[in-house]
Amino acid sequence: MICKLLRYILPSSLCASMALAAPLSVGNALPEVSCQDQDGKVVTLSEYKDSEWVLVYFYPKSDTPGCTKQACSLRDSYEVLTDKGVVVFGVSKNSVADQKAFAEKYKLPFTLLADKETKVIKAFGVPQFPGVGLAKRQAYLFKDGKLVWKDEKASTSKQAADILEQLEDSE
Repeated sequence: MICKLLRYILPSSLCASMALAAPLSVGNALPEVSCQDQDGKVVTLSEYKDSEWVLVYFYPKSDTPGCTKQACSLRDSYEVLTDKGVVVFGVSKNSVADQKAFAEKYKLPFTLLADKETKVIKAFGVPQFPGVGLAKRQAYLFKDGKLVWKDEKASTSKQAADILEQLEDSE
């Protein structure tokens, strides 16, 4: 509605960025949203609502220093995370091919979602960098389909440690 009122004053790109869903709050359900993974397969996040734990983390751009540190932190702790029942999804606006190359280059064992149309970014209410539309770094941890923890300024090299700490606190 705001965009309708201001469409003659503001550039359309600003109105488009305002079309985010409200940010998820603790207790919210895992959003029902789909996009392609690094292999071109369509993944629907809500299909994982029965998983004990689901981590959905957002990063601006594949194969950049901070995003690589974040992904490698999760890669290096992947066995511990999966032993605790965590399913991991990384999300950025990169293409399927870029996500595939990123996963292969760094041997990332988890699913990367290629959110070119920002469906997942918007469903979670993740802010985007103005002008470029890249997702800001954030992480969301779901237990039995409900959000139990979110990190709106997710770490790079400590991402896995932060998640493991939350898992320990929940036991």
